Amino acid sequence: MLLKRSKEEVVLLMLCGLSIPSILPFGIVRLFQGNFLMATVDLLIVLGMLCIIVFVWRTRRVRLAGLAVTVFYSMGMLAAVYVKGVPIAYWVYPTMIAAFFILRAKEALMINSISLIVLVMILRNAMQLLDLSSLVVTLVLINLFSYIFSDRTSLQHFELNQQAEKDFLTGAGNRRAFDKQLRTICAKDEVHTDVCILILDLDHFKKINDQFGHMVGDQVLIQFCALLRSRIRTADCFFRYGGEEFVVVAMGADDIAAARFAEELRTLVEKAQLLRDYPVTVSIGVAKKIAGEDGQAWFQRADTMLYEAKLAGRNAVRVAVNDSV
Repeated sequence: MLLKRSKEEVVLLMLCGLSIPSILPFGIVRLFQGNFLMATVDLLIVLGMLCIIVFVWRTRRVRLAGLAVTVFYSMGMLAAVYVKGVPIAYWVYPTMIAAFFILRAKEALMINSISLIVLVMILRNAMQLLDLSSLVVTLVLINLFSYIFSDRTSLQHFELNQQAEKDFLTGAGNRRAFDKQLRTICAKDEVHTDVCILILDLDHFKKINDQFGHMVGDQVLIQFCALLRSRIRTADCFFRYGGEEFVVVAMGADDIAAARFAEELRTLVEKAQLLRDYPVTVSIGVAKKIAGEDGQAWFQRADTMLYEAKLAGRNAVRVAVNDSV
């Protein structure tokens, strides 16, 4: 069950899970020693972690739970320092570092900065100025280094995701990126904005590879993608589905506008001379998203239209009829 969850959920569940056996023994020992105030603080932290585990497990709302964990952890740490004083101050270090593993770097830095100010107010009369200054400097450095590390890691993670969703040859989005986009669009049953899929397939592309070689075929694909990028809007999404087959997701376009758009693309490719002294054309199937339709059914309707365009002799556009309208 844990392996099926996102990495963010796993990290949060593991952090809360590890916190319980780390803190619970102290709470039990202090309870038997008669230190009821500190025992109450420890047991409340444990109870809070258990509640957050249940919340994340049932709702999968990681962001809200992450904020709750960090705030709860920080308040528990400050309460423990307030009750017990300087000997508990070393718990501040793991607490502040943990915030950067749970939250975005700026959020963690903000919460830790507030915690540091409160900590100074609590310890200002309990520590000598030099010792308190040393504690503050080390905590500032820890937060600074953690912020830099977290921010750089997030940036690298974003760049890796971007690369993982790009086709290495054409620079278009790959199949993984298209499936993700399809899931996003189909996440809601109701369609509030018109959106159409255009499936484009270069006609007789195998003959180009056989006659001129795969290197020439690759250049044709690269030029084809550059040509399409010069025409599609910034709101549209462009993907290489596989081989010589590409998909354009036209946002805010009904079937009439998408048909006109597809015809413009077909004409553009036909006139472009992508391969010298050899005609390169494209067949296009178009389908508008129907409310309540899943991604597979939507794509299948567009693919059926592409098949009809090829049956019609290729270098053609065919549009699915929306029976629900």
